Amino acid sequence: MVLVKERLSDIPEGAASLFFIQIFATLGFAVLYSTLVLYATKHLHFSSKDAALMMGVFGAFNYGLHLFGGYLGGRLLSNRNLFVGGMVLQMLGSACIAGGTVAMLYLGLALFLTGSGLNVTCLNMMLTQRFKPEDTRREAAFLWNYAGMNVGFFVGFTVAGYYQLNGDYSSLFIFATVGNLLAIVLSVLNWKTLADRDTPLLELSQAQYRLRFVLGLLVLFGLVPVVWKMLQSPAETGMWLKGICAAVALALVYLTVRHRDTRERNNMWAYLILALGSLVFWTLYQMAPNGLQLFALNNVDRIVMGFEVAPQWIQNINTVVIVIGGPLMAALFFRLRDRGWTIDVPKQFAVSLILMGLGFLALPLGIALADDKGMVAFGWLFLSYVLQSLGELLISPIGYAMIGRMAPRQYQGVMMGSWMLVTGLASLFAGDFSGMIPEPTEGAALSTNAAYSSLFGRLGLGSLLVGCALVVLIPYLRRLIRDREAAPEPVPAVPR
Repeated sequence: MVLVKERLSDIPEGAASLFFIQIFATLGFAVLYSTLVLYATKHLHFSSKDAALMMGVFGAFNYGLHLFGGYLGGRLLSNRNLFVGGMVLQMLGSACIAGGTVAMLYLGLALFLTGSGLNVTCLNMMLTQRFKPEDTRREAAFLWNYAGMNVGFFVGFTVAGYYQLNGDYSSLFIFATVGNLLAIVLSVLNWKTLADRDTPLLELSQAQYRLRFVLGLLVLFGLVPVVWKMLQSPAETGMWLKGICAAVALALVYLTVRHRDTRERNNMWAYLILALGSLVFWTLYQMAPNGLQLFALNNVDRIVMGFEVAPQWIQNINTVVIVIGGPLMAALFFRLRDRGWTIDVPKQFAVSLILMGLGFLALPLGIALADDKGMVAFGWLFLSYVLQSLGELLISPIGYAMIGRMAPRQYQGVMMGSWMLVTGLASLFAGDFSGMIPEPTEGAALSTNAAYSSLFGRLGLGSLLVGCALVVLIPYLRRLIRDREAAPEPVPAVPR
């Protein structure tokens, strides 16, 4: 008992509260992330293509707004205020979607996406501010925070699947609303504890702070109608966002060519090459709540040992593999490195893409072995998700960490933001690919299996080829990446 009290007293004030806040803050996102496509097609009768486009834009907004959220929280509103304000928008958004109409869906998505896109960075900033720069407990705190996120995902996916089987979408989104509300309540109860530390806002006078606070609120709530308007035309919005990403890519190439320091320029070229590999990986990964979920719903025999597996429950394969596999893979890599194996960033990227490719190539094989009704055995989908999750363990933990090692000091912000944009762009491409499947008809599995087999086969082969290309480029990439520390030990990845 004494040891437990000592351990608890060793936790910085606010870190434990943020662990529980993270759980409830994740519930609403988990519900919407895993259910949006199914809700749009089954309840609101969207076409599969329109639902896929909407899901693509959903991911693009969510990930694309993360970087802006860090600026808005640190410079205008404070991270604490923006987090709670974002959760209020998420709560209102979930409540609107529970209304069950197309109009309420668009309004709810605009509210929810503005909130979730802006407040994720704020929670991470509040956690890191609990520690001094030299505090070695920070890594453990973020691992616990990550565990809380996965608890939220697991509960959210599980509850979403239960209501999916019952077709009770209204109750599901009310559940999400309550989860968001509880995150707000916990934040308010710990309001003083979660106050920002060492931010530019603390240096301002009261008058300056109030001015920035009002401006921040105008930006926060002013974004809602902008997002709502862009959601009305997801195809056009997707094209605009792709154009922005292309412009950012060209700007990075220009900065790389013009950079004078040879070593730093070589690191920037390595970053760009690995970013392309990352784009391929996350494009296929983002198909899980989109085209893969529709495939699971219509073309997979989800009866396992007499029980029907809800489509959302399949997402928990990823959660379980990450939670269990992360520590095991870290231990394995430690032993391999101790025996002289070279396990670095280029090799991990290459293997992750190969695993993703194999995961998608397992699906056409399952389709070829489908029963006379065209239904694919659940084991093939399970295998696919396991392989994808193992690939995620290799690529996700080192993505942001490598930027600190490769990016010149003056470009770290833009390169970090660009890495976030890669995930948003991948979501758009995942929506495009998911929309290529014909609409289900009578005998849905038999009518769409060929299209799914062709699509999954081409995507899997593409990922496999890119992974093999990175294998060939490993010696070249190692020469580009100079004078940096070894790649960090893999830690569990964040599914969001």
